[in-house]
Amino acid sequence: MTVDDTGSGTGGPLAPDGEPGRDAQAESDENPLALRLEQLILGAERRYTPFQAARSAGVSMELASRFWRAMGFADIGQAKALTEADVLALRRLAGLVEAGLLSEAMAVQVARSTGQTTARLAEWQIDSFLEGLTEPPEPGMTRTEVTYPLVELLLPELEEFLVYVWRRQLAASTGRVVQAADDEEMVDRRLAVGFADLVGFTRLTRRLEEEELGELVEAFETTAADLVAAHGGRLIKTLGDEVLYVADDAGTAGEIALRLIETMAHDETMPELRVGIAFGTVTTRMGDVFGTTVNLASRLTSIAPRDAVLVDGAFAEELIRTAEAPASEAEAAEAVTTAEKEGEEPPSYRFALQPMWQRPVRGLGVIEPWLLARRDGTPS
Repeated sequence: MTVDDTGSGTGGPLAPDGEPGRDAQAESDENPLALRLEQLILGAERRYTPFQAARSAGVSMELASRFWRAMGFADIGQAKALTEADVLALRRLAGLVEAGLLSEAMAVQVARSTGQTTARLAEWQIDSFLEGLTEPPEPGMTRTEVTYPLVELLLPELEEFLVYVWRRQLAASTGRVVQAADDEEMVDRRLAVGFADLVGFTRLTRRLEEEELGELVEAFETTAADLVAAHGGRLIKTLGDEVLYVADDAGTAGEIALRLIETMAHDETMPELRVGIAFGTVTTRMGDVFGTTVNLASRLTSIAPRDAVLVDGAFAEELIRTAEAPASEAEAAEAVTTAEKEGEEPPSYRFALQPMWQRPVRGLGVIEPWLLARRDGTPS
């Protein structure tokens, strides 16, 4: 839906009065059902060219173009394809900037993060959800005859559900920010970062049919997402054969990692898994995480043994500091002896740490990884 900053797009130059300079035949050639579905979903008819929409919203073409590009909308030149909702969205974003609530750069970031997230959601719903539901229920019925009434029924329900989930996630994120120790920690925070990676995925892509591969990836992503959420972590993103998650504390991240290994090991259809975790300062931007800690977690994953969890020294120190793991088995035995002598309850460690050989890691120097496991007798 974007145009260049001069007010003309690849579809053709603007005529002097702001009307599209290209032949309108292209619009009349569009699929009638597609147009009806678009009107149903958007709730309004096409009325504006991009130039007219920007003018009606009271914003410059340059700013309108920046917002549309950020939202991920395709270049439509100067076709009359925008609605009142497009004008209202421009007014709202520009209004937030004018009121001083957002800087222009921040408003563009809001547009970009919302566009990227919802684009993926929409693609998933069409590819996986609607496509299956729109199979003709009776012989002789066409998909066309099924799609429109189905979308008409689903649209308000999905919209309400989307808003509900967004508000819930926003409440959780806001709570984490409020609990941050200081303003710096709101952006640069100390987190545990974990990568989980399927072993031998490249070989699988050559051996499995596309449908089988898709089912495997979906099962892996679903399992990982459920476990991360259930145990208090946050799934950052999935990359087919790899997932990235974070947790506020080392114990939570370690529990998720071991649960992933244990769950996947019990599924004969799944390949082996390896997990790498690092603990440290992380920069968060638009729902993603960046920095040396993230890079280290990724490197640890690449060198982790199969069906094992490899962690960095900072993560191991954090588990020891919070009494989630002993520094060594000798220390654990000494703690038990001391507790028995003093008539106290012996410490109950969840995890065991085994130091591994130091090794150089590309771009990060020499590190000393630790192998993370459950303590004997600790329930999984």
